[in-house]
Amino acid sequence: MKTYVALLRGINVSGHKIIKMELLREVLVNNGLHNVATYIQSGNIIFDSENENAAALEHQISQIIFKQFGFDVPVRITTLQELAQILNENPFVKESAANPTQPYVAFLSDVPTNNNLQSLQAVHFGNDQFVSKNKVLYLWYADSPGNTKLTNAVIEGKLKLKATSRNWKTVLQLMTLASRSAT
Repeated sequence: MKTYVALLRGINVSGHKIIKMELLREVLVNNGLHNVATYIQSGNIIFDSENENAAALEHQISQIIFKQFGFDVPVRITTLQELAQILNENPFVKESAANPTQPYVAFLSDVPTNNNLQSLQAVHFGNDQFVSKNKVLYLWYADSPGNTKLTNAVIEGKLKLKATSRNWKTVLQLMTLASRSAT
């Protein structure tokens, strides 16, 4: 059995796509996932599965949510190994010491192509910055994520990929929770 973290995009945001975490946990257990736990209300699920195919798990969870709640929700699966790599490769590690919520991490559905990455790099985001590594973007907001042009919609449009973002504090907590679950 392997431990995973599923990141749901766009649920429980501004009164849209409301899903109660208690019901979601129950539905996922009833559909074959094990040791299901959630973290905060924004769609972070820690679980165990015998299935080692992340793409199949993404599809399975997305279908379960659609059947149970009627919402089409993109799902991004990550592993303990990927989370550890994300933590180790933080290009904003010095800045993070002063602001524990940053950077934000945009988890992408795939590795962006060079052409699409160049398209995103061509956009002027003021003092906001991003660094691309594998299937994530590290996002540093000079002001705040609420006052940026470097949004998930822009990232998805330019990279032609799905994206869901979490702040650094959440990424750290997901790593802690998933590590406990794996032991």
